Amino acid sequence: MNNNNLFNDTSVAFSAKTSAQLRKAHLLFATMSKPWMVNAGKLMTKLGFFLHLPIKGIIKNTIYAQFCGGETIADSEETIKELAEFNIGTILDYSVEGADTEEGFEDTLNEILKTIDRSANDAAIPFSVFKVTGLAVTRVLEKVQQKIQLTSEEKESFEATKQRVDAICKKAYESNVRVFIDAEESWIQDCIDAMAYEMMQKYNREKTIVYNTYQLYRSDMLTNLEGAYQVAEEEGYWLGAKLVRGAYMEKEADRAEEKGYKNPIQPNKEATDRDFNEALKFCVENKERIAFCAGSHNQYSNYYLTELMEQHGLQNNDERVYFAQLYGMSDNISFNLANKGYNVAKYVPYGPVKSVMPYLFRRAEENTSIAGQTGREFSLIKEELKRRKQTA
Repeated sequence: MNNNNLFNDTSVAFSAKTSAQLRKAHLLFATMSKPWMVNAGKLMTKLGFFLHLPIKGIIKNTIYAQFCGGETIADSEETIKELAEFNIGTILDYSVEGADTEEGFEDTLNEILKTIDRSANDAAIPFSVFKVTGLAVTRVLEKVQQKIQLTSEEKESFEATKQRVDAICKKAYESNVRVFIDAEESWIQDCIDAMAYEMMQKYNREKTIVYNTYQLYRSDMLTNLEGAYQVAEEEGYWLGAKLVRGAYMEKEADRAEEKGYKNPIQPNKEATDRDFNEALKFCVENKERIAFCAGSHNQYSNYYLTELMEQHGLQNNDERVYFAQLYGMSDNISFNLANKGYNVAKYVPYGPVKSVMPYLFRRAEENTSIAGQTGREFSLIKEELKRRKQTA
């Protein structure tokens, strides 16, 4: 079986979608293929919310419906059920950003705890997820990483952050729910890593509950993963690893230039692809101590992981290995892998429409900027609509 044969069955890829839904998605991806339309849409959306225009319904019925599950966990139940029918898990991702007060952090904490409650004892929701910046003052994380003296107020704030992270991981452990700690910018990532490994030492003794995220578009990340494995082996706990390519490339490059340090990002896409695939190989080779999730929209990397599993005698549904993609994207990968019995989950963002707009803007920009992403989505949808017409 080659890469194309595995992922190009559009009848499987879009089995959850009606023709009307596909036509709407076709129009949406056609729009996102034009950068000027994405930029104009962002501007009009921001202006519309600022002027209190009735635009929520339009957004909710278009880009929001494509990439989000609903405004609340209850609203997302239909999406959870639909994905489960095709053996695809849901990762409920509370995508509200910008909390910057202790009260806001507590609200986010409570919502993350609700996602763990909802995940408990339900195979349809195999993971929970959170961002540390949803629970912390970013400036404080930065100062901790730079080893700058904190004020008494900042110390209090950092302690509260660590307590929130522990509350989530403890709840996940007690509920037997695996939890991803998402990756963030390099200037706070060491601080996040330290918290993640502390939580693994505490809660990953018997099995993998806590997963740290490794962004392989950073040139030091494969080494970091290998080092984390060595520590886990020495300390006798499971390493949980979520492997992704990464999400902050331009921001990282701009800051490195502004502050005059070496850009931590790989020199080119080939180097990122190489390290990502090497990380997959490393995790499979060290499966006695690592459980991992490949978060990727890259067809070859997903195919390569299936090959590695076969070479190492792993069953398609081995609990230590998961594949994950974002809801609304790369259904040809997710649905075809699930159809072959692999463990697959979709990140399903949820939250109030206005609060989720930063996430949706990133998805629109990503589909515009990633070479071939929109084109692939667009052509596969087109192919499936044509197939349905011919078989009708």
